[in-house]
Amino acid sequence: MQSRTLPGGAESRIKSHIDSIVAWLLLVVVAFAAFIGSAGAATPFVTPNDMTSGSLLLKSREGKYLEAPRLGADYTVTISGPTGRTIITQRFTNPANGWVEGVYVFPLPESAAVDTLKIVAGNRVIVGEVKEKQEAKVIYEQAKAAGQTASLLEQERPNIFTNSVANIGPHDTVVVQIEYQETIHQSNGTYSLRLPLVVAPRYNPAPLVQTVDFGSNGYGSTVDDPVPDRDRISPPVLDSRKTEPVNPVTISVDLSAGFALADVTSHHHTVKIDTIDDSHRKLVLDGAEIPADRDFELTWTAKGTAPQVGLFRETVQGKDYLLATVTPPSVAAVGPVKPRETVFVIDNSGSMDGPSMQQAKDALLQGLDTLKPQDRFNVVRFDDTFDVLFRDAVPANAEYLNQARAFVSALQANGGTEMVPALKAAFIDSNANDAGTLRQVVFITDGAIGNEQELFATIGQGRGRSRIFMVGIGSAPNTYLMTRAAEMGRGTFTLISEVDQVKSRMEELFTKIGQPVVTGLAATIDGSATVLTPSQLPDLYRGEPVLMMAEAPSLKGTLEVDGMIGDTPWSVSLPVSAAAQGKGISKLWAHRKVAEIETAATLNQITMEDANRQVLAVALTHQIVSSQTSLIAVDKSPKRPANQPLTRAEVPLNLPAGWNFEKVFGKDIPLPAPQSPKERDAMADAYAQLAVAESPVSASAPQQVALPQTATPAGLLAILGGLMALLALAFHLLARAMTPKAA
Repeated sequence: MQSRTLPGGAESRIKSHIDSIVAWLLLVVVAFAAFIGSAGAATPFVTPNDMTSGSLLLKSREGKYLEAPRLGADYTVTISGPTGRTIITQRFTNPANGWVEGVYVFPLPESAAVDTLKIVAGNRVIVGEVKEKQEAKVIYEQAKAAGQTASLLEQERPNIFTNSVANIGPHDTVVVQIEYQETIHQSNGTYSLRLPLVVAPRYNPAPLVQTVDFGSNGYGSTVDDPVPDRDRISPPVLDSRKTEPVNPVTISVDLSAGFALADVTSHHHTVKIDTIDDSHRKLVLDGAEIPADRDFELTWTAKGTAPQVGLFRETVQGKDYLLATVTPPSVAAVGPVKPRETVFVIDNSGSMDGPSMQQAKDALLQGLDTLKPQDRFNVVRFDDTFDVLFRDAVPANAEYLNQARAFVSALQANGGTEMVPALKAAFIDSNANDAGTLRQVVFITDGAIGNEQELFATIGQGRGRSRIFMVGIGSAPNTYLMTRAAEMGRGTFTLISEVDQVKSRMEELFTKIGQPVVTGLAATIDGSATVLTPSQLPDLYRGEPVLMMAEAPSLKGTLEVDGMIGDTPWSVSLPVSAAAQGKGISKLWAHRKVAEIETAATLNQITMEDANRQVLAVALTHQIVSSQTSLIAVDKSPKRPANQPLTRAEVPLNLPAGWNFEKVFGKDIPLPAPQSPKERDAMADAYAQLAVAESPVSASAPQQVALPQTATPAGLLAILGGLMALLALAFHLLARAMTPKAA
């Protein structure tokens, strides 16, 4: 091919054109890069692979992801003698450019009387009100649609609550404060406070589908769901195999015991303790970024002999409220100790894998070692199936005990948590008329189920002469299930969170349940028709105090407590005038009254409709959250513009410390989505467990729309169009320059 020579001066002109084009292109590229950088800064899109810690990701309509609100919480506890007041400060932060609704499921003590909700937005504090549950929900939805900041606190269980916060603005942080009152637990001279910090994943039995024959009209199906609110108690859970714990907490405790203190111990967290005086300590967690993955447990004892009696009163709106605790004297058993028939029930489901399973096995083996030759026993183990070791209770001799030890030692954790069939098997009593034997069911579990009511109904219907002693295992047991089951089973609840607690706490349990210390308890206030709560007092075991409360227009006279220690009558008189001033007793009375009403409904002593009406009346009068009431707080000033959509984000929880993710959820099975399964399918790898995103609600209409984008692409498209036009012009000029002109 013959080469061609450009005319004179053409080469320099072409070079000049090319230099100009390159300069323009460089200028456009720099501008484009600056735009992208600025858009990236304002639009924090991420991918699952970008994340280095557990996060909840929201999916946009183009398949991109935004990091959803994270949560931090501060716990401030003030203990005054027999009661404690806790303030929880939760922070909901929105890192995106869109408006979001944060939804967080969190635990509280089952004895917590929740009465206060505040929103801190900027320099404004919005105080909530207790309303009937459905009314509060309507107010919240209306505020959400109107663009107002609002918070709704709902009880899912007495120890599980949901806090929803609507209209968190772009890059805003909304602070929500929750307050509750509780009684301090006492046993064997030890006082304790427990702060639940994580909701353990619950096993929810599948609904039972019943087919009904309608004759000539064919068949119809009805569904009986033992956990009708399963979606509300199943928040997303971080995959502990791939993510570090999140949701950091701080805890401070101001402990004024009312008596000289000896030991003050934090069992699962390192704390700094300042001594104010003999009866006063202040504690804080030692360290920042402490994850909410295990419960906080604090215990303290008295220097010398622990108080045997406590009497406190409070006057609220013209009514008197009384709180009394009495610990019967420890006396030696009179006469021979009755033989026992003990059925040990052990949970070996998947949630028990790891340290919990070892604690449970050690606890049961320790229990076997306490049996006497005159005792009889059996062992039941359960996951989603159950086995009974012996056909009937067998003598506690060496042969049978060795068989039981081998059976227990070989247990491994796996499968679901079907408690009810195992409990029914434990209640089978071939010697139901044997008045000379104490029959006891020792139930060892973490309690991680959602069908608590089904278990309570089973206890009410089938307990017979058995007494139930619950042993809670692990870093985050379901203490609501434990305490209510023990109360209904006329037994006690023992908590074991660490392996080194097994021996001492199981020895304490079996020492005190050999026989009740006080039976036939009754309490009255002389000269008054005041009804005390609980109306039926339990039998007491060694070291256990009886807790009583009363409400009356005016309390006076003497509180008389009577019972039998063996065959010997026992009584104590407490003059009401000697009661010290207490705080929050009216709230505690109301909370305890609600629990008594709900127990009566479970035992079919009243109808559920009557129970709901009574609970609503008590809760509204005393302004506490219950199964029938919620706390609602609304900022009256609209915040979200009407044309800006809203996205919902559920804040993920940690897996409790020591739990095995694969044993709970399976190796290859993603967590079921509390909301839209479609959105979860798009997530990759570990974050398939975390993505819970539903289409946002429009402020002006209830229909669903797509997730919002964090920035409009109009500017980007304009620059891309300009760039393409410049490229076309450059090539056109270059082509003209290289074309020889006609001679």
